[in-house]
Amino acid sequence: MPSPFVLPRIARALIPLRSVPSGAGWNHDELADLLPADRGNADAAVLVSLIPRDDALHVLLTRRTDALRHHAGQVSFPGGRIEAADADPVAAALREAHEEVGLAPSLAQPLGYLDPLATITGFRVLPVVASVDPAFVAVPDPAEVSDVFEVPLDWLMAQDNLEHVAMDYRGRVRHVLEFRPPPSAPTQRIWGVTASILFNLRQRLEAQP
Repeated sequence: MPSPFVLPRIARALIPLRSVPSGAGWNHDELADLLPADRGNADAAVLVSLIPRDDALHVLLTRRTDALRHHAGQVSFPGGRIEAADADPVAAALREAHEEVGLAPSLAQPLGYLDPLATITGFRVLPVVASVDPAFVAVPDPAEVSDVFEVPLDWLMAQDNLEHVAMDYRGRVRHVLEFRPPPSAPTQRIWGVTASILFNLRQRLEAQP
């Protein structure tokens, strides 16, 4: 059966590139009491890379090195803080992807934004979704990235593969999103910010008429 997740459908579900998303983050209420009250979130951008393969679209993911200051050792999308020299979040996401995994901007076609996401480390993340040329071969920066791998988008969008884990933290029950180990990368734990971004993509696709 052909995959229901094709690039034109995904592009229609996204916030257009001409409309940079605003707001504190769709999950801000969940984290509001954990964030420093004396400062706002720093803006960051990540690149959600969709790679057309023979079978279906695949999502490019990385595992951060254990030496990094934020989210060390976690599975993530290439990305980081938006710098003053970046023209916009798209430019920031493409720059970070080039630095972290060697993705030339010419091999990526940005499609649109997902909703902003707040993180417990004090960032407001703007996910940029892009189609990436299947000829791309990752060259990870060993200072930031310990592994690069792909997971089929069909698998990540299946409801049964994502769990809402309840945990008692700082006085109330909170919910953390975590995927079951994917068959294509069984040793990788996809949870937290990365799982939330993928969940937001699924929500946007499900909301389409």
